[in-house]
Parts: sequence; structure tokens; C-alpha cells
Amino acid sequence: MTIKSLIRDIISKIIGEQIDFIVEPPENKNFGDYATNVALVLGKKEKKNPLIIAEEIKSKINSDIFSKIEIINGFINFFLNQRFLQTQIKAILKEEDKFGELNIGKNKKIQVEFISSNPTGPLTVANARGGPMGDVLTNIFKFAGYKAEKEFYVNNSGMQILALGHSVLKDKEAQYKGDYINKLSKRIKEKDPHKAGEKAAKIIVDEMIKKTTDRMGIKYDKWFFESELHKTGKIDKIIKLLKDKNLLYENEGAAWFKSTKFGDSRDRVLIKKDGEKTYLAGDIAYHYNKFSERKFDKVINIWGADHHGDVPGLKAGVEAIGHKGKLEIILHQFITVLEKGKKVRMSKRKGIFVTTNELLRMVGRDVVRFFFLMYSANRHVDFNLDLAREKSEKNPVYYVQYAYARINSILKKTKNTKVKDINLSLLSHPTELDLIKELIKFPEIIEDIVNDYQVQRLPNYAIGLATAFHRFYTECRVLGGNKDLEKNRLALILATKIVLENVLNLMGVSKPKKM
Repeated sequence: MTIKSLIRDIISKIIGEQIDFIVEPPENKNFGDYATNVALVLGKKEKKNPLIIAEEIKSKINSDIFSKIEIINGFINFFLNQRFLQTQIKAILKEEDKFGELNIGKNKKIQVEFISSNPTGPLTVANARGGPMGDVLTNIFKFAGYKAEKEFYVNNSGMQILALGHSVLKDKEAQYKGDYINKLSKRIKEKDPHKAGEKAAKIIVDEMIKKTTDRMGIKYDKWFFESELHKTGKIDKIIKLLKDKNLLYENEGAAWFKSTKFGDSRDRVLIKKDGEKTYLAGDIAYHYNKFSERKFDKVINIWGADHHGDVPGLKAGVEAIGHKGKLEIILHQFITVLEKGKKVRMSKRKGIFVTTNELLRMVGRDVVRFFFLMYSANRHVDFNLDLAREKSEKNPVYYVQYAYARINSILKKTKNTKVKDINLSLLSHPTELDLIKELIKFPEIIEDIVNDYQVQRLPNYAIGLATAFHRFYTECRVLGGNKDLEKNRLALILATKIVLENVLNLMGVSKPKKM
């Protein structure tokens, strides 16, 4: 159990009811290590003075992990006991790579679908932003006890494939341009635009998109092709299912889904006048496959923000087929690559864009993943190439990896890296205690991400942990001097190495032993 959960549990038992309140580390360290607004929440609800409520709660807390508890402006502030902090080092050393693992998921099945770009060209930076986000979110779900899977949905049917075929044939209906189209045009001899588009899409998936996701360090559990839904008649089956539920009607020759019955602002077309099925029809059939056939308990789709208009229709469709509340959709903003403050153009030729491969070649996988992960999904990202290329502490990736390399350098200088007979009470310097406080936040970061999907918490935690370590290293001599103190500080360094390794592993960022 995390310390935040422990505080929440203690308070819930005292007040005897379940209410929403916050337990967080305060920004100002003078206000303790953790603070809660529970008295303010209860005061508002019960129309009582929150200071009196706070005092009542405080008087009933009996736990030796706190050195003191204070009430400041209605908040209850908790200060962790120094001895408790010292004992946490042994816990980390004992658990090693298991430290931070939780059993929140209880082996429930969860699927994260991400990137899922149309197979009509190379993977662009705009499309790829959801890659590290989905990859790391799935890693964290696994770490928290879920049976989690990663999936890429390939939209290899529909009008965009026909448009790709026309582009490969270079006829008057061509829409896509660029060197890759020229190369596909030379390879594909089909004269039928639909067949040409299908062949081109397969090449793009196999030789472009899959290779790029491999370079990004993403290993999908499944690549699901939309064409399979058509071939197996599953889209027709889902349309029949909705019709049998009296959720379809005809208007002006098209078949409409009554999505307004499920909170949508308008009804949605599933079959057009010409008989072609819409993307929504395929998406509902796809999610029927996820929930009803593959039995996922929860599905999270990560989409670009340009798909925001599709969210209500799909959520209505999922509810209509009996899986209300099981689908979450995260929308991410896009990325602009900047160099010397100006937007980067990879080529002046029309139709060429910033591809993920080009960015990976310029700065490497670690930087791409870390930089993509640092910001919340709803924030537009300016990818600073100049900063990304920096081999200094200005670059957050370098800064974190340098902390790991420095730890390995220290450990290399000592013959025995397995510390025994340690007296952790010797760890009392403020920077030592601050570093321990940072280490024990790790399980809380995992828990928070599981609850709100804010994966940017992880790289930002890594930066904070590296900062705490660098401060400790500057203030405290590790090797030489008092042997007992050296042994204890080595234990603290080993614990830091364990946590930093766990963080970097979850992020898919490498762990250099020297830099």
C-alpha cells in the first residue's frame, strides 16, 4: 500500500464514510510531506468549521510513521517519521525490480490501442505521438497487475485505400504525393485502383509503419486489420444487431444509427446511400470484437485530437452493444518540430512531411520517447531539436541518464555492492532524507497513472528523482571517510539505482552505465 493510500485509508475509517478528498505532497515542504483537504470537504458538506473537523480527525490518528501532524488553513499536514524513511531503503533493496508493483488490476484484461494511423504513407511525427504514450501506459498497467495488451488497428479498407490506389496509378483522382508514392508506383503493376491501393497499403504497413514502430521500441501484441471485419461479415452482423434492437432507421436512402439515444448530439450514418458502410460501422464491429469476443474488461483508445468528432458516435455504439463505461478515449494534441526557433521542413517537395524515422535518425529513440512522454496529452508539443541534441544537463534525457551512469560509476569503485549489516539510522542528512522521500513516491506515481492515464507523471518523476540524487551526491561524500556511513550511503545509492532502473524500463529508455 502506498503512503497516500494509507493516509486515505486511515482517514476513511475515522470519518466512517466514503467521500472524495485529496491526499498529495504539498508544494511547500514547510507544510509537510503529505496534505489532505478532507476537513474542508467535510466542512462544506456538513456546514461545519473545517478547523474543528480537522482537529477531531487529527486527535484520532495513531500511526508511528508520522513524526507530527499539523493543521494549516484547514488542511491536515503529515510529516513522515525519519526512522520510517530509513527503513524504506531495506524494503526497496529486498523487492528490487518488483518495487513499485501493485495489484490494482487483479489480472483484469485491458487493451490499449494506439497510433492506428491510416496505411497511406510513412508514420509522421503527428501520428506517432500516441506511440510512447500508449506503450508506456500499457507497461504501467502490467506493472499494476493488469493483463494488458497493445494493439494497432489498420484501416486498410474504405475510401482512403481507393485514394491511395489512384495515387499509385498517378491518375486524375490521385491524392497522395511524395517519394514513397513514386517508389510504390514503380513496384505495383495493378491497373485496378482498389487492388493497387490494397497492395500499396500492405507494403506501407510491412515496410514502413511496422519498421518505424520497431525503431521506436514498441512491440504490439496484435495488428488488427479492418479488412478482416469485412471478409468475415462482422460489420453486417453488427448492423443486424443494431437493427434488431430498433436502433437503425432509414432516411434519404441511408441507414442511420440512433446515437442520440445514448447521449450523442446527432444520429450517425452507418450505411451511405451508395451502400458503402461508414467508418463508424466498422469501428462498432471492431469494438464488439474487443468486448464481446475477446472479453476485454476495459479498452483505451489513444487518438489524435483531429478525431474528437468521432468520440461521441463510437461511445454511443459501444453502449448500444452492451458495454457502457468500458471504453475510454484519450485525445492527444500534435507535435511541431523546431530548430533554432523555426518550424522544421524536412523537404521542400510538396507531399513530404516530418516522418518519425527522420526524427529518430536525428536524435535517437531515447530522446524521442522521453520528449513525447513529458507533456500531457491535451498539450501541443514544440519538439526542440536543439535541446534534444544537447549532451548536457539541459537535456532532461541526458540529465536522468547521467544520474544512472553516475550511480554505476560509484558502485564500480567499490568491490562489494551487496550491503549487509547496515545501520540506516546514520542516514540523517536532509538530502539523504529528501532522496528517500522521492524514492518512496514511485508506487504512488504508478497508482496515479493507472487512475488518470497521465503518463507524463513518469518522466517528470524521473527528473525529480535525478535532481534529488544529484543534490545528495553534491552534499554527501559516499566513498571514503567513515566506513559505517559509507556502507549506508551505498545502500541508499543501490536503492536509487533500483528505482531509476524500474522507471527507465517502464519508459522504454536505455540505461547507460557510462556517459
